[in-house]
Amino acid sequence: MNAPIRLGTRRSALAQAQSGHVAAALEEVTGRRVELVPIVSEGDTNRASLSEIGGVGVFATRLREALLAGECDILVHSLKDLPTAMPEGLVIGATPVREDARDVVITRDGTPLHLLPAGAKVGTGSPRRIAQVRRRAPQVEVVDIRGNVDSRLERVETGELDAVILAAAGLSRLGAELTLAREDLGFSEWPTAPGQGSLAVETTADAPQELRDALAQIDDAATRLAITVERGVLEGLDAGCQAPMAAHAVVTGDSVRLRTIVYEPAGTGRIGLDVTEGLDEGYIRLNGSGNDADAADGADPNDAARQFGLSVARRLLEQGAADYVS
Repeated sequence: MNAPIRLGTRRSALAQAQSGHVAAALEEVTGRRVELVPIVSEGDTNRASLSEIGGVGVFATRLREALLAGECDILVHSLKDLPTAMPEGLVIGATPVREDARDVVITRDGTPLHLLPAGAKVGTGSPRRIAQVRRRAPQVEVVDIRGNVDSRLERVETGELDAVILAAAGLSRLGAELTLAREDLGFSEWPTAPGQGSLAVETTADAPQELRDALAQIDDAATRLAITVERGVLEGLDAGCQAPMAAHAVVTGDSVRLRTIVYEPAGTGRIGLDVTEGLDEGYIRLNGSGNDADAADGADPNDAARQFGLSVARRLLEQGAADYVS
């Protein structure tokens, strides 16, 4: 009998739920058991603000050390938490179908965010969300918070906070049954973090071919293309995953649309672009992006996607975005 596939994961309820979804998919395509290997990261033990402890990769570093040390065979990450630079010896073997990438506002009575009263306390630990809240509801007080989904919801239930901003995907993966009110935030005015709603299944570059082939079966090409565009913007801005910026790409038919905004941290200014490029057999044509990459012989479609994101980042920088993310 084949040995189980060892899946390294953080211990949080959300991480375990996400890993469980991937484990079930892998068990279905391989017929092998997938065993969860809990790993504690600095982000799980340090209760300081993410911006204080270095948001870039704070949840991923210890997991990647365990993977490289042979403690597990694969990792499952929330893609939005991953730095754009890949460590030597590791690859993203799969990006399963993306969940709902929107943010949601959770309140006790359903009052929309922009109508909350002056002084209402809104909790979030994300610089992007902080800037977005300050733009949409300048009358409220933003409270920098950490903690799992349940603890954040409890702080609204008890009245300690009037609202919290959460990822819709996290609520969905946890199967959370809300007794509180939920306001879904649309992408046109509230785009989310690069990779939000997506999972990344990481393994070693020299992993057995059988495992690489199995991961390829749970990979979703449209999801990978979209998140590669988004992370290209993040890479081009040379900004970490805690930067006050948003990028969301959608693949529809023969085109990919990217909405991206860089926010002034206090929420007083923003620089944004909304760009659509055509697809040719899965390749981004980059007709209007000012980049020379194309779907030439044997080219990687995801390299073209990255180049699209990089080209948009250059346009943002030309408009002054560096002042907001430096």
